[in-house]
Amino acid sequence: MKTIKILLGYGWLSIGMTGRALAAETNYLTPQQMFEGGTNTYNNWIDFSGGGFLIDGSRARFQQQHQLSGGAFGGIEGFHYTTNVNTNTTLTLDGRGIFDEHDYKLRLGIERENKGYLRFSYDQSRIWWDGDGGFFSPSGPYEPLAPNGLGLDRGNFSFEAGLTPENGVNAIFKYSHAFREGDQDSTRWGDVHPAGGALVNGLAPSFESFNEHSDSFQLDLTDNIKATDLGLGVRFETGKLDDALKVLQYPGEPIQQKITDRQIVNYDMFDVHSFTETWVRSNVLVSSGFSYSLLENGVSGSRIYGSDFDVGRVPNPLYGFGYYGLNGNSRLHEYVVDLNLLYRPTPVFTITPSVRLQKDDGAADSGGLETLGANTPVPFSANNNTGDLDVRGRLDFAYRGFTNWVLTARGDLTEAEGNLNEYGGLIPVAGIGRSPVESGVYDHNFVQKYSVGARWYPSRKVTLDAGGYYKYDAYHYDSSADSTPNNSFTRYPGYLAMQDFATCDANLRLNWRVLRNVSLISRYEYQWSTIHTEPDLLAGLPNVESSVMRGHILAQDVNWTPWSRLSLQGGFNYVLNDTKTPASDVTQAILNSENNYWTMNFSSSLVLDNKTDLDVSYFYYQADDYVNNSPLGVPYGAGGEEHSVTATLTRRLSARLRLSLKYGYFRYLDSAYGGRQDYSASLIYATLRYRF
Repeated sequence: MKTIKILLGYGWLSIGMTGRALAAETNYLTPQQMFEGGTNTYNNWIDFSGGGFLIDGSRARFQQQHQLSGGAFGGIEGFHYTTNVNTNTTLTLDGRGIFDEHDYKLRLGIERENKGYLRFSYDQSRIWWDGDGGFFSPSGPYEPLAPNGLGLDRGNFSFEAGLTPENGVNAIFKYSHAFREGDQDSTRWGDVHPAGGALVNGLAPSFESFNEHSDSFQLDLTDNIKATDLGLGVRFETGKLDDALKVLQYPGEPIQQKITDRQIVNYDMFDVHSFTETWVRSNVLVSSGFSYSLLENGVSGSRIYGSDFDVGRVPNPLYGFGYYGLNGNSRLHEYVVDLNLLYRPTPVFTITPSVRLQKDDGAADSGGLETLGANTPVPFSANNNTGDLDVRGRLDFAYRGFTNWVLTARGDLTEAEGNLNEYGGLIPVAGIGRSPVESGVYDHNFVQKYSVGARWYPSRKVTLDAGGYYKYDAYHYDSSADSTPNNSFTRYPGYLAMQDFATCDANLRLNWRVLRNVSLISRYEYQWSTIHTEPDLLAGLPNVESSVMRGHILAQDVNWTPWSRLSLQGGFNYVLNDTKTPASDVTQAILNSENNYWTMNFSSSLVLDNKTDLDVSYFYYQADDYVNNSPLGVPYGAGGEEHSVTATLTRRLSARLRLSLKYGYFRYLDSAYGGRQDYSASLIYATLRYRF
């Protein structure tokens, strides 16, 4: 007699079968097959989707917050097809195309086992930015850029061919074309005159426009000779970056201006690299890598004031400093060497030392015409050269000799020195402005980081991780030449003699399966950092502890499966973080910075019946750090609250068809903008999957 189980509404029923009843055993379905609709899982599918948002409030803020257009959308959410062309050859096709979201993906691959492959791919996506300017609390003006946010599209097309024989040289060639086009917001805001008020710096909106593209060609060869893997590759990339910062000055006023700060870079980059990996013994692995890169840039650009963006220069007494006709060139040589050793003296102890050397040498020159108001343009020029040498050493230890314990430690040291010599730059026009720069700075940096960690398995249900690190960065400067006095505001950072950064971090993580169907994940992290600044003696300034930062992070996650058809997950995160500077002891115009916030999330999955699922989720965020001290200084700190609720109902219409209906509600409040960026939104969304 043989026993099988049948899934009923609330559990499994065992039935004994003998004789001819065994013939029906071939129709037995596993739980996964039952919920998926049959014994055929279908390897291919296509998802059709459509939906839209109804938004009340700031549409631009919604777009940046959720990275969606906020209107109607639809198309093919996902497509997957794979098949065997013949015994050893596989064809794979994946795609995605969502109308009005600028979200597209296409991948085609053909692979023959132990022979080679061909792959084509195209990806495009959009990043949204709200583009708004600032909010001035005393008089209440708010400077939005436009009702809709700014969109920045990024895409990549690539073709890759590989020869991958089981024995012999493997060769991979790849061509890629990448682009970035569109706009994103900037915090380099323009000036305004609020009604009845004085000039306020940094309130009017600004944005950056990008028109960038690049083409790269890469060839990599790899082989294995006895116990050694080795590779050699070359890469060439060429491209053009045509970008501009666009700033609105004094919006709505008779003296309104628009500034276009354009920067154009044409570049060529050549790189050759190689690596080796050798098992000297069964417990000793030696690896090395080398890379040489040459980057050459041609630079042009302008900074032009006008009645609109992207216009030619027109002299006007109200316009500030600008330039045009900028042309320049730069060249950078970079050499990188990596050496690594993996040594396992015993089965439970591993030592991994490594060394990395990097040397950079570069030079640049430029020139153009500087402008101010209606004055005659004045020619200017500039040049610089730089050289840097970085040496980094790292030593890792791992020990597993204690039962149920894993101990790790790492020491990381980096020493670097370099120099930067500069001459020239913008000059006075009609006796107004700063003199050309002449500076020579030698810097010496020493960075050290030490970390330890331990993992303990006290029982099969509990895992405890503990660790921490100490990091100390010291930067020493020696200005051998400087054309500005030590007490001049234009000297920064030339008046610095030394700055050091110290950070201590400790963290603890607990994974605990309390019951068979209940598990907890708890985490705590503490971090303390300081910045110490030592000015040059000639500056006449004292040594100061210029910043102290403290942070606490507490997190708790719970997973509970009270029933085979129901699972629940919940999480809570609380962050306490503050930064104190000496300025806050002197004036109320600058307050201590606080970045305290907490989040909560909940989700559940319920199997209503063998063909229907219901998923519900909730998310909450709150930050209450905004302090409106606008009568004395600029208000800082986040002051936001966010709610989101979603519910998804999935119904298996047949073995091939699956329908999902989704509803979502989202609400956001931002006190830092006086409610001007608040919004609420509702989502209705449907997906139909066909499997074949």
